[in-house]
Amino acid sequence: MAETALQHRAEQLAAALPPLMVSAERVATTVAQGVHGRRRVGQGETFWQFRRYEFGDPVQRIDWRRSAKSDPVYIRETEWEAAQSVWIWADRSPSMAFSSVDTLPTKDARATLLALALAALLIRGGERVALLDQRIAPASGTRALHRLAAILARAGPAAASMPPFRPLPRYAQVVLIGDFLSPLADIDRAVRRFGQTGVRGHVVQILDPAERTFPFSGRIRFEGLEDEGDLLVRRSQSLRDDYRRALDAHVAGLTRIVQSVGWTMSYHFTDHTAEGALLTLYTALSERMDD
Repeated sequence: MAETALQHRAEQLAAALPPLMVSAERVATTVAQGVHGRRRVGQGETFWQFRRYEFGDPVQRIDWRRSAKSDPVYIRETEWEAAQSVWIWADRSPSMAFSSVDTLPTKDARATLLALALAALLIRGGERVALLDQRIAPASGTRALHRLAAILARAGPAAASMPPFRPLPRYAQVVLIGDFLSPLADIDRAVRRFGQTGVRGHVVQILDPAERTFPFSGRIRFEGLEDEGDLLVRRSQSLRDDYRRALDAHVAGLTRIVQSVGWTMSYHFTDHTAEGALLTLYTALSERMDD
């Protein structure tokens, strides 16, 4: 099945890196919460909900009294624990279907792989993960990863090239993966809306190498992937310098938007290894989780 193959590839990618080193570090972080960090809101021990035990959850977190009242086994979660979630969005808009040569993956394929590989890595480290555009609560464990794989593998192209906004728990983290070639004003609105709620985030811009270098020459017909129409250029090399300057300005503007809300940013080209992109993303997220 498609989702099985995708999950297998993503797990292989995640297995090349160590799991998030949160188990030991969280002990020290939790002790320090009374002074700084997430616990400063004063609700660290406030009960939030019971949820069913899932494979991979620590046995120590089982609430045996609640579990004794019914067949399912339940985990007791506090508000502080509920906030420890990572929400991932992968751009599935038509522009992501681009690949300049058959030997390279499309931007959509690379974004999907990175999204699931990141989820696999986070789940291995005990984090709770959800897809930003799905009405499914963040979860951990093998079943959660299987569910994410099925959703990502079966999802078709999406019309929207910007992530949907939804209210998220305070201190949650958002990871947005896409080409981010939309107008900067649209990107600014989407990012700032999350940033104004206190959500922390990381943006990964994925581009095909041809979108960076513009290697075309001669008579070329460029076809728009999102109803922009076609453009026939007789001497395409004459556009190269102007194109590169325009792209540099766009990337600089994107970087300013991300940094203005205190988020982090990374860049990835599809002719580079997915492992390198995942390592950069993993490092950025793990540093944020240790704050």
